[in-house]
Amino acid sequence: MSQSCKMADITDQGISLVEELFKRREPMPGMDAIYFIQPSKENIVMFLSDMSGREPLYRKAFIFFSSTIPKELVNHIKSDSSVLPRIGALREMNMEYFPIDNQGFLTDHEQALETLYAEDAENSRHFNICLNIMATRIATVFASLKELPFVRYRAAKSTASRDLVPSKLAAAIWDCISKYKAIPNFPQTETCELLIVDRSVDQIAPIIHEWTYDAMCHDLLDMEGNKHVIEVPSKTGGPPEKKEIVLEDHDPVWLELRHTHIADASERLHEKMTNFASKNKAAQMRSRDGSELSTRDLQKIVQALPQYGEQVDKLSTHVELAGKINRIIRDTGLRDLGQLEQDLVFGDAGAKDVINFLRTNQDTNPENKLRLLMIYATVYPEKFEGDKGVKLMQLARLSPVDMKVISNMQLIAGSPENKAKSGSFSLKFDAGKTKQANRKDRSGEEETWQLFRFYPMIEELLEKLVKGDLSKSDYLCMNQSSHKEESEARTGSVRKSSAPTAVPERKATPHSMRSRRTATWARPHSSDDGYSSDSVLKSASTEFKKLGQRIFVFIIGGATRSELRVCHKLTSSLRREVVLGSTSFDDPPQYITKLKLLSEKDIQGAPAQPFKPQYW
Repeated sequence: MSQSCKMADITDQGISLVEELFKRREPMPGMDAIYFIQPSKENIVMFLSDMSGREPLYRKAFIFFSSTIPKELVNHIKSDSSVLPRIGALREMNMEYFPIDNQGFLTDHEQALETLYAEDAENSRHFNICLNIMATRIATVFASLKELPFVRYRAAKSTASRDLVPSKLAAAIWDCISKYKAIPNFPQTETCELLIVDRSVDQIAPIIHEWTYDAMCHDLLDMEGNKHVIEVPSKTGGPPEKKEIVLEDHDPVWLELRHTHIADASERLHEKMTNFASKNKAAQMRSRDGSELSTRDLQKIVQALPQYGEQVDKLSTHVELAGKINRIIRDTGLRDLGQLEQDLVFGDAGAKDVINFLRTNQDTNPENKLRLLMIYATVYPEKFEGDKGVKLMQLARLSPVDMKVISNMQLIAGSPENKAKSGSFSLKFDAGKTKQANRKDRSGEEETWQLFRFYPMIEELLEKLVKGDLSKSDYLCMNQSSHKEESEARTGSVRKSSAPTAVPERKATPHSMRSRRTATWARPHSSDDGYSSDSVLKSASTEFKKLGQRIFVFIIGGATRSELRVCHKLTSSLRREVVLGSTSFDDPPQYITKLKLLSEKDIQGAPAQPFKPQYW
């Protein structure tokens, strides 16, 4: 609930109190109660203890389950004759997931990577438990949206349990969804696409430096969830004051800038400040040396304009954040590292470049050096065979624990027999190049900024899916249908879209730090005054109705901010709403920690954490 609405939204509907199910609660026999709970035995027992006997806690109970309730639990409720007359409603809501965005959701399995891919994970009893809970929660997404998907998944290339995870999840999801056909108004034929992959399809996206404003905030700043504390100049002229910033969809400036390149975001913030300042005589001011005013100077001027208080406050907050990020980029030499990372991925750099960087940048943050070597290992796995990897780690002054992170990448990539067939655990293109590449350079497809050519592999997979070019041997379908039905699914005919679904032709543009601008998909509903149109969220739902069939992609083992960005981008370019789902949403430090844990015997197989049961 807290992921979807604020407390005020609940109280506005006439709810006077919100409490957790397992906390001690005061009896309120004169009031009705709404229970929103998981259909677990523990929750049912607690509910019955609340409502049974001569003195129930509440007058009537209206029960809403987050997912399908087993028949035995329904019978357990029926068996208590004192409770039955006190039940005002009993329904399955099928909403057991966390929305993180209007195009993203999580199943809340933070430990999925360890539970499903750690050494000997398949021997743990938690392996199947995790997969079944995950499937149930994914299925509730389709039940709540009344969508019946073609369930496609990455095919296993071996019989190893880790390699079979996507196919096992696909089977479990289809088993759950098939039962929803009995729900009134639930579609009986396929209405959308679901593609299930795991982190083996792209091991670079979780660790490479992503240069959007959103990713930089979470990668470089000390964020706690979506919150960050900064120091801002005092309005009274005293010492700096601490201010908590919350980056959320209710902030129109954040909505407009989050998927833009950090340099573009900074430039546009300066433009907005300039626009505000121009509305006041103070804008005529110049700095003492006659040069143009800096963003900080403009910020001070604008803060003196009382009529724009709330808007100025939002802008000033983002000016502070962007300024802090740019200082970190400059002080840590991150631009050079970012360039090397992307050159490695696209085959423009090799061993000499990596070794030279490590030798000449010994003071680079250890985590950044590890991330560089992880990318290097994905593109050039042969460079880590034997004692070659040890020598590289010594050159980088990294520990054996860090070396284990790189070797653990193989647990996700596939089994040894799979490695023997392919020779590596990376996706290879342009084999004719002297230097190896992990993906094709597509930088000419749209105008972008420097260090913005990297794209996650799901972008390519989803485009192939829409065009019908996705390999049928590498990606199988659980519910095979006639060629006609599959063709309709690709063209989005069920939702009556006349818009073309093919990927549009790309215009080549030269590399340049300043000539590249953020693509239009990243700049919706903007305005010069710092208030992106209030209709950004309102218009989203109405715009989506005009699109073709939805495409869902679910990534087992954690999704990244670049992958969420791509789903927003493809929604615009493909004219199909693309929804990203995952077990968790990971920034690079979190992902690296999870990789370390793959070989830790004492934590593997930890059970997936259940949603905290609550009652309203």
